[in-house]
Amino acid sequence: MKSSEFLDILLAIFLFTIVIGVPSIINAQWSDLPKFFFFSALLIFVVITSKKIVAYLLDSDVEHEIWKMSRFGLGEKHQLKKEIPAGIIFPLLFSIVTLGSFKLLTFLTYESRALKVRAAKRFGFYSYTEMTDWHNGIIGTAGMLPLFALAIIFYLINEEYLSAITSFYTFFNLLPFSKLDGTQIFFGSRVLWAILMLISLIFSAYSLQFYI
Repeated sequence: MKSSEFLDILLAIFLFTIVIGVPSIINAQWSDLPKFFFFSALLIFVVITSKKIVAYLLDSDVEHEIWKMSRFGLGEKHQLKKEIPAGIIFPLLFSIVTLGSFKLLTFLTYESRALKVRAAKRFGFYSYTEMTDWHNGIIGTAGMLPLFALAIIFYLINEEYLSAITSFYTFFNLLPFSKLDGTQIFFGSRVLWAILMLISLIFSAYSLQFYI
């Protein structure tokens, strides 16, 4: 793992902790923050590890970074001169403006690349090294599936709030917007994305009562 990726992951964990901990911060319930930190670290660790394992099985690598945006529309002129760290700005902005009532849980994006060994094994030495949209979507899916299991586990151990956060973390990252995981899964397989989004909507709808 590159140092830049490691630092972005640490930043994402910190941001995750702040965003879901805003109500506790407002009410001066500081004892909740260590719990939220370990929870945030667990979720992000599970997602990243799952992606890296599947990427390894596909003879590829996946690298994560803070979500950045360079466009604000579909037109040719809807291009920013410089990328903005959307994964920092938007989650914090929504949390501050709504006093923690709305938590936009979108921090990281990923990019996969085929390793040279993949080309050697499948297509001949150093040829056709690019990843297909399908393989890229599979890697993204690998990060989403364990979250459904974690949401159920948290609910069963009476951690309804953490279960709800897990469900909505999955939902927001499945949105086919910008460079979020949902976009990469959507272009890899629309059917697969639709199934994941349907499950996520069911989980999120039930969890809404515990989310705010």
